[in-house]
Amino acid sequence: MHCVEVRLVRFRMVINMNIKDTGMTKAELEATAKKYMNEQFPRFDFIAEKAKGMYIYDEEGNAYLDFLGGIAVNAAGHCNERVSAYVKQQVDEMVHSSNYCYTIPQIMLAKLICETIGMEKIQFQNSGAEANEAAIKLARKYGVDNFGPERYKIVTALNSFHGRTLGTLAATGQPDSAIQKGYAPFVDGFKYATLNDIESFKEAATDDVIAIMVEPVQGEGGVFPADKKFLEDLRVLCDEKGMLLIFDEVQTGWGRTGDIMAYMTYGVKPDIVTMAKAMGGGMPIGAMCSSERIMNTFGPGAHGTTFGGNPVCCAAAYAQIEELLEKKLPENAKVVGEYLREKAAELPHVKEVRGIGLITGIEFDMPIANELKYTCAEKKYLLMTAVRPTVVRMVPPLIASKEDCDKAIAIMKETINEITSK
Repeated sequence: MHCVEVRLVRFRMVINMNIKDTGMTKAELEATAKKYMNEQFPRFDFIAEKAKGMYIYDEEGNAYLDFLGGIAVNAAGHCNERVSAYVKQQVDEMVHSSNYCYTIPQIMLAKLICETIGMEKIQFQNSGAEANEAAIKLARKYGVDNFGPERYKIVTALNSFHGRTLGTLAATGQPDSAIQKGYAPFVDGFKYATLNDIESFKEAATDDVIAIMVEPVQGEGGVFPADKKFLEDLRVLCDEKGMLLIFDEVQTGWGRTGDIMAYMTYGVKPDIVTMAKAMGGGMPIGAMCSSERIMNTFGPGAHGTTFGGNPVCCAAAYAQIEELLEKKLPENAKVVGEYLREKAAELPHVKEVRGIGLITGIEFDMPIANELKYTCAEKKYLLMTAVRPTVVRMVPPLIASKEDCDKAIAIMKETINEITSK
């Protein structure tokens, strides 16, 4: 037996861990990351040390305008004062108990969410993927309990993205992408139809289907909003056939589309809605909401989680939602998002601009999205891509201003001209 000696480094953490506290250079830290961390994609060429409002700051103090927003997470801005205060207070009280105990943050957050979005019951999870897994499990069990073992299938949309667990991976409608390649055989029970094509969903909704699950706006798939009439028709179809309508609002929920939830933007209420990302203010938390009747499908032992509803995460989420509501950030998302798309349409090589509120996709007439993402980062502006190599996606904090949009578009224009003139 070999004995491995581990040398512990004592960090001088007074308030924040900065590069100087590690005793290592940027190059040494990056080499350490490459040695020990498994990577799926190239990182930006800086170390994020601090963040505030619309900006992330690197190891040298340079400010990066953040239209990536932690991938649609930091809705009230980085290090929002209310969120930080609630987290710090809760950390001093209790970090974790178990779900055998009631905790104040969990109870108060459950009440706030259900009353704000008009749902009766909530089940807390750790992430968006887990929230979607819970929705899938709930729908399956509802079908089996009420109609029999043959009724368990779920129809999702082509080009959708619902997560990276095996269940949500099977629900994801991207069979030719790297997201799904190499993971077959998939979990049985999923069928795909075409977004905004109600006839396609009607054809897929055979007698063995118990639910339809869609994103009101496909984010990872390239920012494709659903049509209002299509979602209305899905609601009618589900009611007629006794199916559950599930909205995956992991990316669109909590102000992103200009309303608290995207289903409010569309005026179509689902039977089950999932959420994560923006609800947590940067802390990892997700949730699934439904009616009491449907949620009662989960009896004792049918579903559970160790960390779902963690007190610190719930405190952060409570603060984040308070901030979104009091500062009217969904309304700001609506106004600023429209302005952003108007300006984006003026960029060179734009084929189409899509989005609602502050989720915007720009499709170019050439596959420049990935190079644009990394070159913009060199110019201190952060955005992200989608599955399509021609599409960039912008999901900034909902505190973004028109001036922020002007700065972002100016950097993009300069970068596009540099890329296309090579």
